[in-house]
Amino acid sequence: MADGKNRIITIANQKGGVGKTTTAINLATALAAIGERVLIVDLDPQGNASTGLGIERRDRKLSSYDLLIGSHTVAETAVETAVPNLSIVPSTLDLLGLEMEIAQRSDRVFRLKNALSKSEALSYSYVLVDCPPSFNLLTMNAMTAAHSVLVPLQCEFFALEGLSQLLETISQVRRSVNPNLDIQGIVLTMFDSRNNLAQQVVTDVRTHLGDKVYHTLIPRNVRVSEAPSYGKPAILYDLKCAGSQAYLQLASEVIQRERQRKAA
Repeated sequence: MADGKNRIITIANQKGGVGKTTTAINLATALAAIGERVLIVDLDPQGNASTGLGIERRDRKLSSYDLLIGSHTVAETAVETAVPNLSIVPSTLDLLGLEMEIAQRSDRVFRLKNALSKSEALSYSYVLVDCPPSFNLLTMNAMTAAHSVLVPLQCEFFALEGLSQLLETISQVRRSVNPNLDIQGIVLTMFDSRNNLAQQVVTDVRTHLGDKVYHTLIPRNVRVSEAPSYGKPAILYDLKCAGSQAYLQLASEVIQRERQRKAA
């Protein structure tokens, strides 16, 4: 576990299309905008977080694969983005072969934890890890390294069903390799106030999980959807749109929770 100089938050959901990468990019940007030094580690072989921050595939000379294989450090693999204070360890398709390469190693689930325990990683105040939409060795590495898990949850019918599986996965990781792993919070995404079902999902999730659920609701928003195709976070693409404003509110809540945790 990192020694308290930084905060490692894994952003995970086994279901795809829930706004996981969008949350990683925009939460990181909002934290960087208020002066925090932030690193994203892109652990999804699709590399959407890297693309969404404008890192072209041809410019990804080193990646999170090199970090996990142990051939290079955070300092060597991290790339500065157009957002001041925000860097990313980009992803490449090499990650698809990683599981086979390290499967027999005794430290296979500790590769990211070990990489993030080095001094250059401790200089970031927040490290956000964007996971693939499945539970595999990459996600296991992310949860083993993390202090907490932030769960984006789409406001749709099957949301709670998928959430129960994810919470069980977090419990298994806690029991086996990371007893201090905490749930940072659940953020409700793609909320449409005109949709009665979305309202019902919000009510159900809050009833079941209480104060684990952030107050901020991330709305469905065209500008947020457009932003990655321009290689920009929504907050840079259109600061005044409803989605960007929601992510700024979410960052404020995340920091508030961190203060409460430290105080406790």
